Amino acid sequence: MNNKPVFIHKKAELEKFLLKHRELNFYTLGDLDDFFWPYTTWYALKDDEIRALILFYTGITPPVILAINDDNHAQMQALAQAVKSLLPPSFYAHLSPGLEDVFQKDFNLAPHGEHYKMVLRDPGLIAQIDTKSVAKLTFSDLPELQSLYEVSYPGNWFDKRMLDTSQYFGIRDDEMRLLSVAGVHVYSAEYEIAAIGNVTTHPDFRSQGLGAISTAALCKNLLQSVDMIGLNVRSDNIPAIMLYEKLGFEIITTYHEFMFVLK
Repeated sequence: MNNKPVFIHKKAELEKFLLKHRELNFYTLGDLDDFFWPYTTWYALKDDEIRALILFYTGITPPVILAINDDNHAQMQALAQAVKSLLPPSFYAHLSPGLEDVFQKDFNLAPHGEHYKMVLRDPGLIAQIDTKSVAKLTFSDLPELQSLYEVSYPGNWFDKRMLDTSQYFGIRDDEMRLLSVAGVHVYSAEYEIAAIGNVTTHPDFRSQGLGAISTAALCKNLLQSVDMIGLNVRSDNIPAIMLYEKLGFEIITTYHEFMFVLK
């Protein structure tokens, strides 16, 4: 195998590789959708087929690389080594354990914690939850949604473009204040896959089950057009993990997040 990286531009070729471990690759598969595709650059090591793949995504600030092992740690290390000089001076990263070592010499690394990938394995649990109090959010809700994130989730990865997916749901009180929200980072009806994200509840209204209800409503809607739902969560966020497990999600792997700045 040639250790020189190549750019992959054919969706079919990328999809073939990513589908080998579909549960690990729900983010990258979703990014094949036309909604996300213009913001993606795909680096690969390949011979007759792709052996390792790294996604560089520029649709948010800072840009992000996704490098998750698919039972191919040695090839991923070789690819990371090969592409690090092609990356910008600062970026965020989702990396399988150990891949950060490749960057230590050239970048300062700010750890952002160990994370789990979880996937929905038992949607029957969601079906049992009463979600009549939840409403779909639109662009008219954007100012209030942004205000909620400022108070309850200041380190969020919300992109207002995601409201175009029609996959954001919220709960209001009797005074019509937005108390809880659940949305997506990635959604593709074409690839039948979604990644939940930007889930939060106002600090004054936590421990009332609102997050579970809004997330259940989101999942019910997603399951009309996708057959796989995944999410990322910090491994030390025990309340969130317990919430997702009660909804039927299971942990499938561990990875780490970092901010990288060139030395």
